[in-house]
Amino acid sequence: MDQIKTFCINKKVILTLAQFGVLVGIATVAPLFHNQPITGPIVNATLFLAVIFVGTQNAILVGLIPSLIALSVGLLPSPLSPMVPFIMLSNTILILTFGYLRKQNFWLGMITAGAIKFIFLYSSSFIVVNLIAKKSIAAKAAAILSWPQLLTALAGGIITWIILKTLKNTKMQ
Repeated sequence: MDQIKTFCINKKVILTLAQFGVLVGIATVAPLFHNQPITGPIVNATLFLAVIFVGTQNAILVGLIPSLIALSVGLLPSPLSPMVPFIMLSNTILILTFGYLRKQNFWLGMITAGAIKFIFLYSSSFIVVNLIAKKSIAAKAAAILSWPQLLTALAGGIITWIILKTLKNTKMQ
């Protein structure tokens, strides 16, 4: 006897899938700007928003995309391709830290997550790049993977806060 199985998707699942799709789209398109001061804050805001809207596990998936796109479109110079796993891991660190601390305080979570991401990425880039690259490339990598990472993470957090406040005010009206 054939059994008929039904597949039900509730409103929350559809909303989460839609939000996930939008966030993946943003994470995919942002590196195409080829401008770290623009791309970085957009990507970091996307990661923070992903934690809030689709949860930590799904946010980690979103966080894997920008590094691959940045490498493939040339935002990240090809000699720095060995850094891609470290960049992905730094995004995961940002997501996990923010996901854990944001419930206590948004600003504490955002600033701590940005600082830990920066420390990890700067430290790993310093070690990896100096092992594999020419000194001129190492200097450029240090510039790309140092303070700008902290600044773009903090800028992304501020963008996230503005978006959340705007959404909250829109729902109130």
